[in-house]
This record gives sequence, C-alpha cells and structure tokens, in this order.
Amino acid sequence: MPEFPPFAVTVDLVVLTVRDGALQALLIRRAEPPYAGRWALPGGFVRPAEDLPAAAVRELAEETGLPAGSAHLEQLATYGAPDRDPRMRVVSVAYLVLAPDLPVPRAGGDAADARWARVPVGALAFDHGRILADGVERARAKLEYTPLAAEFCPAEFTIGDLRAVYESVWGIPLDPRNFHRKVTGSTGFLEPTGRWSEGGRGRPAQLHRRGPATQLTPPMLRPPPEPPAP
Repeated sequence: MPEFPPFAVTVDLVVLTVRDGALQALLIRRAEPPYAGRWALPGGFVRPAEDLPAAAVRELAEETGLPAGSAHLEQLATYGAPDRDPRMRVVSVAYLVLAPDLPVPRAGGDAADARWARVPVGALAFDHGRILADGVERARAKLEYTPLAAEFCPAEFTIGDLRAVYESVWGIPLDPRNFHRKVTGSTGFLEPTGRWSEGGRGRPAQLHRRGPATQLTPPMLRPPPEPPAP
C-alpha cells in the first residue's frame, strides 16, 4: 500500500466589520511558535472528525469569544503553498465572516490578544496578509452584485447607514443622491419598514430592511478610481 506524506488542514478566518466609520479586520496575537508575538488571522487546525464549516465556527468562538450564528460565513479560498507553515505541510481553507459592528473581541485558545485593525493592516504572520487582501477584495466585489452590504447593517437601517457601509468597504465617498437613486432602483434590494429613525441630527429618515434579492439588478458598480494628479 503506498505511503502518503502527512499534512494538516487548518481554517483561517477573515472577519470584517464596520467600526468607527471604517472597515476593520479581526486580528489575534499569536502566543505560541511559530511567529509568537506576531499578529495573524484567527484560525486553527481542523479536528479529525470535524467538518470545515464547524471548525470555522468553533475557532471563531474559541479564539475571540465572538458569538456564532449571527454573522455571514462563506468559504473564501484554499491556500496550500508547501512552505507557508514552517512546522509541516499545512493546507488552509479560509472563510470570510461579515457582521455589523461586532463587539470588542476577547482573546482565547492559543491567542495572546485580539483586536480590530483598520484595513489595510501591517505585516501578518504566515501568508495571512495575502488571505486578508483576498477577503477584503471579495467583500468589495460582492457589494457590487449582491446585497451583502446589508450584512454590515442592523436589522433595520437607513439608506444613509447603507451608504456609510459602501463608503467604508470601498474606501471612497459616494454622492448621496446618486446612491439613493441606485439602491432604491435595484429590484428587491431594500424593503421599507414603514418606520422612521429617531434621534440623531437632522430630519428622521425612513428605515429599511434587506429585501429578497440575492443579486442586485442593476448592480452597484464601484466608481472608477480618480486619475492621479499631474
């Protein structure tokens, strides 16, 4: 019977939220080698009898204390470069996690600390910088064609709240009137609740919830980048 070289499978989590008006990613400080003391994405090894999504949910709870089941979770990509982990051959399945204004994280498991960091962040352990960049770009692209932006909002939100999400994730300002026209003209994106916001500055704004659409028609395309100054 042929012998196969041993390798391990891990899950890594790109957890994104909008806090303080900016797109932020969840990072943990590693407590153990390799890369002890370095910042990394939360994650860990998949247990022998464990399915991949279950491992992702478990690691999210163990390393950060964040609640499970209340966030958008989707598989991002697989990373398997032979030298990505100095311990042995490790293949990582990365997941993208999105949720509105998540709380201050609590480090647990083999994490020495946990924090939110504004995107883009500095250098990370392993190949986590690449994984994070891929997750951020996935989120930015999906905001164009799907109602994923609503995952960053509470159950009921104003169009101004939704615009703030797009501005934070895309990293660019948007014209309020043009944005309002586009989101209200996208079939099934939003549903009015019949209620209005209370408090805050200015006039009350109409509250909406996410509609039944799974694709945006027409899409919310990102504005082209401005040309560099001469």
